[in-house]
Amino acid sequence: MTWSERLTQYERLMRLDKPIGILLLLWPTLWALWISARGHPNWIIVWIFVLGTVLMRSAGCVINDYADRDFDPHVERTRNRPLAAGLVSRKEALALFAALSLVSFLLILKLNRLTIQLSFAALFLAASYPFTKRFFAVPQAYLGIAFGFGIPMGFAAQTGAVPGVAWAMLAANICWAVAYDTEYAMVDRDDDLKIGIQTSAITFGRYDVLAVMLCYAATLAILAGIGAKLALGWPYYAGLLVAAGIAAYHYALIRRRERTLCFKAFLHNNWLGAAVFAGIGLDYLVR
Repeated sequence: MTWSERLTQYERLMRLDKPIGILLLLWPTLWALWISARGHPNWIIVWIFVLGTVLMRSAGCVINDYADRDFDPHVERTRNRPLAAGLVSRKEALALFAALSLVSFLLILKLNRLTIQLSFAALFLAASYPFTKRFFAVPQAYLGIAFGFGIPMGFAAQTGAVPGVAWAMLAANICWAVAYDTEYAMVDRDDDLKIGIQTSAITFGRYDVLAVMLCYAATLAILAGIGAKLALGWPYYAGLLVAAGIAAYHYALIRRRERTLCFKAFLHNNWLGAAVFAGIGLDYLVR
């Protein structure tokens, strides 16, 4: 294999060809950066977090495929991933994970001590999440913590503290992650049952669609409460209203549990995150 071909496999292993994971990780981070700075974030901090998001999501994909290396060959959607197909070795995957994590850590050395301290928790969450699928009935909740840890880190970077509103936003992100990753898990439910992996789609069973919609409702309710506490205005709530409409559209997609439509709903969550961010940004812009 030439170096060009090897780099292509590394790109696939990091899922840079599938940016949805980066976006789902980025939106809640941007929510936090804008709210913590009252609409005027430090742009150096913003770019550090954007680059860190890309790096850590890539690292998370690598360690996820390493953890699932014995399962992925038996799942239709994942059997052609580089590790599962034997195109990248286990040692290469671990080295790539270490390199991505190191570069991400070097990025935040310019930030304050609290942010650096929180980064160790973020790394632990990213590295340990794939293994929760062995024993945790709803690993999607753990994913929500991992994907939302940019929220307390964003507040810490901007303000030097992590207030209660940051943890409330993290709780909203956990609910959102359970919703969108259950849609994702509904695609692989039959395969996951065969190989013995735990997912929320299996745990919720015939109540999976109801659980997804309740999680969307909880997400929006918590975000509405945050808006009330911070005295945010109508643009913020308009963003939440658009997000609620998107969630309702997802119900239309997943209610029959068709695999392609469930996956479409999962991908469409990018627009829900964007709607919330647009509301936040516009609210501060018009003040």
